[in-house]
Amino acid sequence: MSQLAPELRARREALTTRDRVVLFMKGNRQQPRCGFSATVIEMLDELGSTYSTVDVLADQEVREGIKLLSDWPTIPQLYVGGELVGGSDIVKDMYASGELHELFGVKREVVAGVTVTVTPVAAETLRGARDGEAPDNRFLRVSVNARFQHGLSFGPALPDDVGCESEGIAIRIDPASAKRADGVVIDYVTAPQAGFKIDNPNEPPRVKGISVAELKTRMDAHGDSLRLFDVRTADEFNKASIRGAVFVNDAVRAQIGTLPKETPLYFHCHHGGRSQAAAEQYITQGYKNVFNVEGGIDAWSSLVDNNVPRY
Repeated sequence: MSQLAPELRARREALTTRDRVVLFMKGNRQQPRCGFSATVIEMLDELGSTYSTVDVLADQEVREGIKLLSDWPTIPQLYVGGELVGGSDIVKDMYASGELHELFGVKREVVAGVTVTVTPVAAETLRGARDGEAPDNRFLRVSVNARFQHGLSFGPALPDDVGCESEGIAIRIDPASAKRADGVVIDYVTAPQAGFKIDNPNEPPRVKGISVAELKTRMDAHGDSLRLFDVRTADEFNKASIRGAVFVNDAVRAQIGTLPKETPLYFHCHHGGRSQAAAEQYITQGYKNVFNVEGGIDAWSSLVDNNVPRY
């Protein structure tokens, strides 16, 4: 194992043991910044695990030091009880085998069967795409991750797959996706642009994007009853603000928490990134009508009210 200065080793070891489950990753739980980190986050979220994350992109010393401490060259790295479990590939293998479930004391759900419907139009398109595949890759593989992002591809049947057939299309689904895929309808549409359209009855509410023009229309129609929240810093709010927007502090967060779950909530920031993350947090708390203002206050200033300063 490569040598690490004692004080740096102590810091790394403190990070690996600050919680029972710690993931060193690129980005954070809400905003993973690489596909491998996002994959591990999905599996941990799927298991309902309580865990903390360390963003190695925010600290170069941590990024290089954790590799030396673990003698493991890549990120992400998952630690449980202060011990390295492994990187993305190992965690995926453990998830598939059920070992990860056992490690976290989670009972692995077994789905006996699912129904996935392929419309005739979609089936025709899929058969055309399947013609170029090797015989072993003739199965339509359907995946639905913990964030209800859907995947369609052709590939082989795997041992633990759940299978079904629709319109002559043989479908295979991995065990983790199966419970989220039951009842899915796969269609093919040509407008507004050509592509597959997937309707999933199991999908929870999502954050809805709203343009600044549509926000202005709704604000004019609903007046002060429209609840628009500004999640920027206090300095930014004092520099420029949308009339009627409420700056989010601890007291406002507590107030939002008392609102009925059907209340429409609108969030904005400078360009839309921070408010998207904030809006998603309220979706996880059960709110059903949550909107993120696309382009944030910068778009509002450019397209709606140029009296609001840009910065």
